[in-house]
Amino acid sequence: VQLQASGGGLVQAGGSLRLSCAASGRIYSSHAMGWFRQSPGKEREFVGLIRWGAGTTIYADSVKGRFTISRDKAENTVYLQMNSLKPEDTAVYYCGFSPRGASWYDREYSFWGQGTLVTVSS
Repeated sequence: VQLQASGGGLVQAGGSLRLSCAASGRIYSSHAMGWFRQSPGKEREFVGLIRWGAGTTIYADSVKGRFTISRDKAENTVYLQMNSLKPEDTAVYYCGFSPRGASWYDREYSFWGQGTLVTVSS
């Protein structure tokens, strides 16, 4: 599976952005797609995930209620809609593919997109 992320950019606090992650290859119902982010000097952290088959989601507490993950099975694409953005959301965002299903541990993700930078100005 190869992943191609896009949609990052510069936005003011309170604004919105939508990230996309297009996957090539076969994705099965038992798989999951996740979003992680990494800020300078910090470890990569879990943002959220979606179970490919059921479409159910899990979010980190820091983004719950502001971020929404969805997927388009026909397009093999997962989206991260980010609303009410805060300066602390500034990071490089990565999408990942987990063949083992839902997990908030990045070690469970076998394939990663190239990362897309989101900068939120105050």
